[in-house]
Amino acid sequence: MRSPTASRWFTMAAAVVAATSVMAACPAAAEPAPAAPAPVIPLPPELDPGFYLPAAETVAATAPGEIIAVRQVNVADFGLLPIDVDAWQVSYRSNNSRDEAIPAVATLIKPRGQAVEPRKLLSVQMAEDSTAGYCAPSYALQHLSVAPLAGQIVVPAEFLFAQAALAQGWAVVVPDHQGPNSAYAAGPLAGRITLDGIRAATSFAPLEAGSTAPVGLYGYSGGSIATGHAAELHATYAPELNIVGVAEGGVGADLYAALRMSNNQLTSGLVYAAVIGLTREYPDFAAYLDQRLDPLGKGLTAVKSSLCVQYQSMLLPFLNLDAMIASGDGPLDPPVAAMLADTKMGKSVPDMPLFIWHSAWDEILPLAATDTLVDTYCRDPNTSLTYTRDHASEHIVAEVVGGPAALIWLRDRLDGVPAPAGCTTSDAGTMAATPGALDFLGDTLAAKFASLFGMPLGSR
Repeated sequence: MRSPTASRWFTMAAAVVAATSVMAACPAAAEPAPAAPAPVIPLPPELDPGFYLPAAETVAATAPGEIIAVRQVNVADFGLLPIDVDAWQVSYRSNNSRDEAIPAVATLIKPRGQAVEPRKLLSVQMAEDSTAGYCAPSYALQHLSVAPLAGQIVVPAEFLFAQAALAQGWAVVVPDHQGPNSAYAAGPLAGRITLDGIRAATSFAPLEAGSTAPVGLYGYSGGSIATGHAAELHATYAPELNIVGVAEGGVGADLYAALRMSNNQLTSGLVYAAVIGLTREYPDFAAYLDQRLDPLGKGLTAVKSSLCVQYQSMLLPFLNLDAMIASGDGPLDPPVAAMLADTKMGKSVPDMPLFIWHSAWDEILPLAATDTLVDTYCRDPNTSLTYTRDHASEHIVAEVVGGPAALIWLRDRLDGVPAPAGCTTSDAGTMAATPGALDFLGDTLAAKFASLFGMPLGSR
């Protein structure tokens, strides 16, 4: 598939705007107005600033996690097949990594059927891994979104894991954790947006997940960056949230290790997109790169600055990333060192049970970095952590075979079953053999199949 140019894509989107009557964002207030109906044709953030970018003074006047505006949306598989659930978008206040007020958006989804109140809540951080607003989950998950055609294929694919949670009767919140500037890989930013998204979800009465609701977090690959940092920030940033368990896989624990692994390799195009994303959250790092990038690096930055994950990965792999930066001390230069230190996991030990998994042969995010992270956490005798290394997978397959095991583990935590004490590390031939994993996957697929024929998801 050939990537459309930015100009062609926005021309098409502008035509949609001209042809479609679109709802205005709800007025900002301490108590947001009732949810407006879903637009017939959804708009990406670039063409919907009223909702995605409320006035700075409005954002600053609200508390972190406070809802500014809300509207109904229709979610669908790959933008085409509607899913019978209740769904809303919320615009809310969060903070960046410098604790400055910023706007954020999350998608809230409630399954059909009754549930014990408060309804259990799963925050699903998807691997957006992109550098443009139209790649964000809030747009990509909507019915008639063109994001899958424009290169965002990971978010619609990972939506199956969110639907597995909905089939259990849980509510789901999906934050746009890269923020308003699509700051891919900026973990401390993503962690704050994730936690504030949970605050917004638990304060939104129609979702039926109140302030005491048990909350789980799930994230893989790019989603693990948001999930892991949210877990580390919980105790200091949002301690009131009842987070009972965190599952993260394909963990982006150390961005410098990922950069080193990708140099001259197939994954270099995707990792360079993360470099671009980081410049949007770390001004000193942005200025450093602007001074040192060679013409190829600057040209690539211009081209890749508005692409979704599929085209980020496809565009010029096997890059020599080191050669694009003029001489210096690299990771020792202060702007680089400060960014790498801020985005590296392990600065604090999460205060909830953890389930971590990683492919032993991961080609994108190094296994050794996750081993080190686990060792760091487990120095604390109070840590509850289950860690599995899967030996029959690579990066993508590891989520497919490990995701069901992670959700089974989260189900126990949300049901109030205590997590095992201490740390356990194991090596699995394949996590698909985890007891109950195949049954869980089968039940999820059966519920999904039934939903295609009109059965509301989560109505059991």
